[in-house]
Amino acid sequence: MRIAIVTESFPPDVNGVANSVVRAAEHLVARGHEPLVVAPAPAGGRRRRADHHAYPVVRIPSVPLPRYQGFRLGVPRVGLTGALLGHRPDVVHLASPFVLGAAGASAAARHGLPTVAVYQTDVAAYARAYRVGWGEAAAWRRIREIHNSAQRTLAPSTRAAADLITHGVRRIWLWRRGVDAVRFHPARRSVRLRATLAPDGELLVGYVGRLAPEKRVELLAPITALPGVRVVVVGDGPVRRQLERALPAARFLGVRHDDALAELYASLDVFVHTGPHETFGQTLQEAAASGVPVVAPASGGPVDLVESGVTGLLVPPDDGAALAAAVAELAADPARRARYGAAARVAVARRSWDAVGDELIGHYEAVLAGTPAGRLPA
Repeated sequence: MRIAIVTESFPPDVNGVANSVVRAAEHLVARGHEPLVVAPAPAGGRRRRADHHAYPVVRIPSVPLPRYQGFRLGVPRVGLTGALLGHRPDVVHLASPFVLGAAGASAAARHGLPTVAVYQTDVAAYARAYRVGWGEAAAWRRIREIHNSAQRTLAPSTRAAADLITHGVRRIWLWRRGVDAVRFHPARRSVRLRATLAPDGELLVGYVGRLAPEKRVELLAPITALPGVRVVVVGDGPVRRQLERALPAARFLGVRHDDALAELYASLDVFVHTGPHETFGQTLQEAAASGVPVVAPASGGPVDLVESGVTGLLVPPDDGAALAAAVAELAADPARRARYGAAARVAVARRSWDAVGDELIGHYEAVLAGTPAGRLPA
């Protein structure tokens, strides 16, 4: 098959959408298919480093997203339709469509190309958090219009699917994300790194993710006050400086990739996620694969990823005190931490990117065959 992937984000961006698109495109190449990626152009000199891939990448002119430092919106007036038609795709894959993806959906409809839309970003929640011009209700209207124009929408979690259904989106299937359980492995735990980050043998608690308002990273503050606990924050984003002031006891490590990130995960004692608006939560899977128990809000994607009392603990969203209480529980019980971490590893170890990629190909094939979505699979 020839597949055109129109995405709102792509490397050098570091986020779940960009990572999922790279994984999908790589898997398509490995299975003998021919993907094309159409993505916003990054700022300045980052473009050259971004496009060394085993498949063509077409960059569309972009502009900065107001109020969201580091993210750019593709301006689809130039090049999009030509790129799609030039590739002659069998299927158009819309990755987290909103601006560039909406234009991709329109172009596909005009030229009779079937589309699969992947819902991955809670744009409506972001509109509320950033108070951007279109507003939450308008964001949902746009999401509904885009996704209902597609032959199939893929949702990453049951909570995300429920939100889509509530707001009138039809033809929804679940398509979760994979994890590299070879890279993210308990064996990467590093005595050296732990000695650097927790030199007095403290319980090492970590957050990994974008440092942006909707992630609610400031909720880590009560955890930093726990005795015998050290908190590390991995990632970057528009509110890093504010967070460094708000969390003076935490250590900010910046962005880590690949083996360095895997070593960091495995060296933690507890992983904490703070954001209440995740449609999935890839960092939770990576921590779980590393054998680390997870504490997260009982909201969005984490509800599918954390079995509370088995692989970690779920707490009420937007509640820093509850996060701290859960960490304190685990700090007091090393055997429980070990049990949760081992169970977390078992729960995600079979969710390989190869298996998830084959599921995606199955969705493409079903759309081409005209198979109706029917009811949302369990």
